[in-house]
Formats: sequence, C-alpha cells, structure tokens
Amino acid sequence: MENSNTIQLLAKTYSDNLQTLLNQMFYQLILQTMFLFAVIALQLNTSQLLSAEQPSRPNIVMILADDQSYRDFGFMGNTLVHTPHLDQLAAKSARFPNGYVPMSVCRPSLATLLTGLDPHQHGIHFNHPPPGLNPMREMTAEEYRATRAKAEHLIRDVPTLPRLLTDIGYVSFQAGKHWEGDFQNAGFTHGMTTGLPADISDAIHGTREQKNGEWVAHGNGDAGLVIGRTTMQPVTDFIAKNAESPFFLWYAPFLPHTPFDAPQEFNDCYADRDVPDYLLPYYAEIARFDDTVGQLLNCLDQHNLREQTMIVFVSDNGFRPDASGKPKQDSRSKLSSDEDGLRTPILLNWPGVILPAEFSQLVQSIDMIPTILDSVGLSEKVTSQMQGRNLLPAVTGNAELPDRPAFGAIYPNDADVLGKPELHARGVWVRAGNYKLILPGNGKQRLSPALYDLQSDPEENQNLIHNPDYLPQKTQLTQLLKEWWPAGFHH
Repeated sequence: MENSNTIQLLAKTYSDNLQTLLNQMFYQLILQTMFLFAVIALQLNTSQLLSAEQPSRPNIVMILADDQSYRDFGFMGNTLVHTPHLDQLAAKSARFPNGYVPMSVCRPSLATLLTGLDPHQHGIHFNHPPPGLNPMREMTAEEYRATRAKAEHLIRDVPTLPRLLTDIGYVSFQAGKHWEGDFQNAGFTHGMTTGLPADISDAIHGTREQKNGEWVAHGNGDAGLVIGRTTMQPVTDFIAKNAESPFFLWYAPFLPHTPFDAPQEFNDCYADRDVPDYLLPYYAEIARFDDTVGQLLNCLDQHNLREQTMIVFVSDNGFRPDASGKPKQDSRSKLSSDEDGLRTPILLNWPGVILPAEFSQLVQSIDMIPTILDSVGLSEKVTSQMQGRNLLPAVTGNAELPDRPAFGAIYPNDADVLGKPELHARGVWVRAGNYKLILPGNGKQRLSPALYDLQSDPEENQNLIHNPDYLPQKTQLTQLLKEWWPAGFHH
C-alpha cells in the first residue's frame, strides 16, 4: 500500500513538473513569436522610411541647347531675350551660372555628356574625322559613310550613360543632335539618328550633296534633326509609351543653331524690345527653342511625371552672331577659348529632392555623369577616368560644394589622325576662382598665351599675361594645367 502511494505521488510530481515545463515552453514560444513580429514590423517601418527618403530611380531628361551663349537667357540676367519656360525651370532648379564645357564645339562636348570624359580621354575632339570635311566632300557617298564610321568605335568602346542605364532596366531615346552614327552606337535603346541620309535632303535635316551629286548624312544627326524644328511627336510619343517605366530622354534639338529660319511668331516676341538687328534672328531662334522646352515640360506634367523626373539642362557650346551683321559667328564664341564659347549655365531639377538655389562655384559638364549615376543608385559605375564630381549631395542640401578649377582644351574642327588628341590641341585653358589662363598647345593654329581677371574683365579684353603684378596667378594656374594636361605646352 505504501509503495502504491509512493508511485502515485511520484506520478503526480512528474505530471506537475511536465505541465510546468510545457507552460514555460509555451510562454517562451509566445515571447519568441512576439519578438519576431516586432523585428519584422521594425524592418518594414525602416524600409518605408528609407523609401520615403530615397525616391525610386528617377526618369532622366537631358535638355541640350545647341549654340547658345551663357548670357542669352533671361535667368542669367538678359532682359531682352525671350526664354520664359527656361526661366521658370531655372527658378525651381539648382542653378550653376558658372558652368563650363571642355571644348567649344558640339561633337566633343556632346560626347563628354554621354561619357563623363574629357575629349582627350574619349578621343572625340573633332567634328570630322581624318582626312577632314573638305577632302571628304570629294568622296563617293559610300566612301564618305565608311570614313565617318572609322571613328564610331570611340563611343562604342567606353561606358556611356544610356548603356549604363539600360543595364538597370531603363529605356532611352535619342532625339536631335548626335554625331556618332546610328543611335545604338552610343547605347540608346531607341532613337532617330541612323547615320544615313534623311528623307528630306537639306542642311536642316543633316543631309548634304557631295561634289559628285550623291547625298550623304553630314554626320550631326540626320533624321533626328527634325525634332523641335518641325515636330515634337517622337519625343511626346516616347514619354507617353514609357510613362510607367524609368526612361532616359536625350533632347538635343538643332536649336538655336543656324540656319535662323524661325517662324514669324518667334520674331514677334521681340516687337516691343530694342534688340539689335544682328541679334534678332538668333534671338528668334532662342525663343523657338524655349517654346519646345515648354512643350516637353507640359508633356511630363500631363503624364504626372515631373516629381519622378530629374531634368538636366546645359548648352553644348556657346555662340554669338558677328556684330557686323554678316552671316557668320563671332570669332570669340564657338570654337574659341572665350567665355562666349565655353561657358554655359547648368540646371538640375528634381521636385522634392533637388532644392532650388544658386551656386556660384565653378562646375563642368563632366560633372553630369557622376551626378546622374548617383541619382539612380549607380555611383559604383563612376570610373577612375571620370574626373567630374557628384553634385547631388550639394543640390539636395546634404553637403557643401567646395570650389575647384575648370579645365579644357581647344581643338580644330577636323582631325588629322585618330587617337592623338594632344597633337591637335590649339591650346589648353583653366579657370580657378576669377582667373582664367590659356596656354598654347602643340597643334596647328596655336592659341596665344593669355591671362584674364573675369571679375573685372568678363569680356576678356585685357590680357594680363605679361603683367608682373599677376605673376602669382599665372604661376598657380600654370601648375594646375601641368597636372591636368601632362602632354605639355608649346613654348
């Protein structure tokens, strides 16, 4: 009997202990489950916060003026020129009035905007490959096309913005100016330029007659050059079709470039303004360009895309008509080392992300690629060759923008040989602070040495190169150029 009681007691004790153990395990399981749910909730909340702070990859729209001086914009202080849409964009953008392109002609400058490289790096320092335009005009159409094609590997052999964006799911569209043959050579998924003669044979459509009567694509954009001048539909159709996916739009109309044939409505913009006669055709073309910018911005608004779109504006190079009224450019603008050739305002716009503000620091067109790549989460694709800097931290209010010099080189329109940019340089230039130094290169038609104080002499009329009072500035800027341009100078 005693043994039976003992067994019952042991059984009850075991049962009680087992129940206690099971209860403890149950409560522990509940606590673990609650902790797991708390962790998941915290992660979800953190993800949502990060998503709010870091918008999804934006569309990229690059708007490029073709041959427009830095001083011919309303937002740059010009009270005569008619640029209301660009002025409105500027008011809502990060503005850089002291922007520079490395070379004051279109093809090298546009290649820099595609690659983030200076012309001596990407090798496209010319408009026309060897042997140059005049000899090429003697060729048959087949020979002409083959000659232009010899330089196309230069854009195919380097990372380009459209190629990098395609790798992460972007579609891209090339419209307007494009010197690198078919749009696919630069990595665009869609485009207008083919490197072949356009259906309409005239200069406006980039198609020219050879000496033998055959027609060729001049090389500057052929069928793409209709954009802005005669139609905006290819651009608006592309935006409408891709409104739900990230896209990159290259909008580089042949405007306000010659020929100055703007419709009368754009001349009428200046009816009550005292514009000099020699500037009026050029200013009418600027008004025409500005109107197309308005159409592009309206299209983005119609598809509710502005807050999802980063807009970059820059001129490919400056231009000013000759004050004599003759149909030619001012020799101190396009293809020169002067401010009217090299300087351009740069605008960065992304509502809700980029803060409207003006930055007086020097910036360059080579800064666009690092800035854009950061905006889409591709900072790791910025190579050691890309010497531009990322402006996004500064324009979003997250960092100061330190001063730094701007550099470039001036080349002739034609190349004698591929792969030797240093042999073509007419001169090299640097601006640091208010001072700008130009030194002769080793090419033909070398530039004369010059030093300017752009604060007191913005039109570069007083050359200080031989003034002993400015020897410290000359010495400092010469050293900067030596570091940037190791090929050396002509003495």
